Amino acid sequence: MARLFYPAAYRGDVVEELFGFPVSDPYRWLENGDDPRVREWAEAQDRLFRTCRAGWRERRSWAALVEQVSSYGVSEPPMARGPFLFLTEWPRGDEQRRLLVVDAEGNRRVLVDPVRIDPSGHTGLHAWWPSREGERVAVQTEVAERPGSDIVVLDVRTGETVDGPLPRARNTSLAWLPGGDAFYYVSRVPDEDLAPGDTRLHRRVRLHRIGTPGERDTVVFGGEDAPDHYYGLTISADGRFMAVTATAGPAPRNDVYVGDLTDPEAPRFAEFVDGEALGARVLPRFLPDGDLLLVTDYRAPCGRVCVAGRNDTDPAAWRELVPEDPEAPLDECVVLDGPALARPLLLVARARHGTSTLTLHDLGTGRPLTDLPLPGAGVVSSLRTALPHGRRAWFGYCDATTPPAVYHYDGVTGTIEHEAGARAGRTPEIRSRAVRYRAGDGTEIPLFLFTPAASTPAGEHAGPRPTLLYGYGSFGMPMRPWFFPVAAAWVAAGGVYAVACVRGGGEEGQRWHDAGRGPHKHRAISDFNDAAAWLTSSGVTTPDRLASYGQSAGGLLVTAAAVERPDLYAAVVAEGPLCDMVRYERFGLGGTWTEEFGTASDPGQLEWLLGYSPYHHVTPGTSYPAFLLTGAMTDLQTGEAHVTKMCAALQHATGGDRPILMRRDPGTAHAASPASKERALTADILAFAAEHTGLSPGRRGDTSRSGDRRPVLVNPPEGTYVSGA
Repeated sequence: MARLFYPAAYRGDVVEELFGFPVSDPYRWLENGDDPRVREWAEAQDRLFRTCRAGWRERRSWAALVEQVSSYGVSEPPMARGPFLFLTEWPRGDEQRRLLVVDAEGNRRVLVDPVRIDPSGHTGLHAWWPSREGERVAVQTEVAERPGSDIVVLDVRTGETVDGPLPRARNTSLAWLPGGDAFYYVSRVPDEDLAPGDTRLHRRVRLHRIGTPGERDTVVFGGEDAPDHYYGLTISADGRFMAVTATAGPAPRNDVYVGDLTDPEAPRFAEFVDGEALGARVLPRFLPDGDLLLVTDYRAPCGRVCVAGRNDTDPAAWRELVPEDPEAPLDECVVLDGPALARPLLLVARARHGTSTLTLHDLGTGRPLTDLPLPGAGVVSSLRTALPHGRRAWFGYCDATTPPAVYHYDGVTGTIEHEAGARAGRTPEIRSRAVRYRAGDGTEIPLFLFTPAASTPAGEHAGPRPTLLYGYGSFGMPMRPWFFPVAAAWVAAGGVYAVACVRGGGEEGQRWHDAGRGPHKHRAISDFNDAAAWLTSSGVTTPDRLASYGQSAGGLLVTAAAVERPDLYAAVVAEGPLCDMVRYERFGLGGTWTEEFGTASDPGQLEWLLGYSPYHHVTPGTSYPAFLLTGAMTDLQTGEAHVTKMCAALQHATGGDRPILMRRDPGTAHAASPASKERALTADILAFAAEHTGLSPGRRGDTSRSGDRRPVLVNPPEGTYVSGA
């Protein structure tokens, strides 16, 4: 491949002395997206990308394949309130999902259709909260590339707007009081009340009464001493008490306050949990008798369920209901306490070796009653039941070959029934397998492998295959064998899709997260490179057939890994990544993520960040893999500067002829963009990775090069390990 001529990017001489560390930042000027020089340079990069994309041989084939495997329909469980079910549906061909309501007779009606609100498709349904009686629903829509979200309240029977909009409520929590005439919600302080340039959260919990102007809403919780806190709200069935969780950014611990709502305008709050002292997460919900059900990792890194009185602030007084299972992290649970039940029940979802289990317990004693059968070895999500009391639990289910489906468990009959589900135009046959490899320090790391089912008789097939390796490794988020259009399309074309469950995620509980965050973030990166080395040494693929892919914090992972070991990869795709870890706090919501990564304002933590920051480890003359750095023109999460600065640095430094490209998308956001834009991005990602690994959607089943067709072991038996590089 001939080396590209890249748009010229001025290299400045900015070098900051930070706590004795000289930190070079030659592309600091690219942080100002309003600078005409930056716009001109970025537009030249856009033209370069389009020119290169036009030369990708099978981009149209990839686009058609992505369209075939993308799912549509009902993909998540409903909310049952009063006589109504509220659920979302994504019609095939529509840009956004819409909100439906189903009445007691089974009649379905569209309540909110974002495409009718905005035919361009840029306005999406962000969240919705029905009142307990089901007569009203608070709805939040969001325009992808604009900050802020407004809440409006609809009359469910007529569909008419009865209140709102309430502004500045992005990423809010909302809890209705009984009767449906008032709710508590979370909103940001008005910009005019903040110092210029202050991008911290500055959130407050407010009480809103239907029909009252939002500017008159009473602040009941939150203050200037907690500028970066997220708040979660839950109210008891009788409306007498509210619990508030307060979390500083993504910290793996939180405070809990319980408020007496005798006077809803001025709740009397008492601290129930001091998260800093406890060093754990505690998620409360109210039981019918007013006690608290607590899901916590206190002295249980994989999670347990406890019961406590509202005044039991000493954890020693908590009664353990469901103990920790060290080999199966607890995902979620739901209480079934409808009057038709013989006794109240607790449904618990766990993840054992990456796949879900559902266990039924006696709510009073915690005694396990039965394991519920699932459709397969997949993932359960979003346990929901009617409020305030329900006999049924709805849940989502998917696996590598099954688009999301909705099931419900009936606590009276003891049966599980399929209720609805998303559909795909074509679902490929995929063989999924969980294996483990050894990281360089000896730690066993889980790895999911997805391979074409038809080409793996007896676990073998001919020749190393083009492989796409995915990872995330941050914020305690676990990787699971979900149905993922990128994976489905890649495997349908004959490739291998792999997911490395590196440290920093939540696959093995809180200890796994702690082992890859803060001063240990380098472990997540080395774990990922060890996965790449294992895939090569075990014969699954070769370095010239291996591409890596990560999104957001996963973009940081794959970019840092490739900068550290460029010899392991043919191509790298980083979607909305973090790259400049010295200044990430200044962009988007980065200032709230210091618990995960550290802060450059502390000399010790700055040293952690400099140890792996991809932007600061780009080395001139290195032969880097092909890079595709993608991002929204307006990214409210990570900011746009990571993509532009990293692109300029790599284009200047690379000593090889593999392309370094930047793909910007107008009218999109960090996530939840219009469906057509999401599919177009997915097609470009796959076409780019395929172009540099030799995968062809038109030649499925024969992807080896140069006649190399030796048999290899694609799916080693569980417990087979290969040392990391």
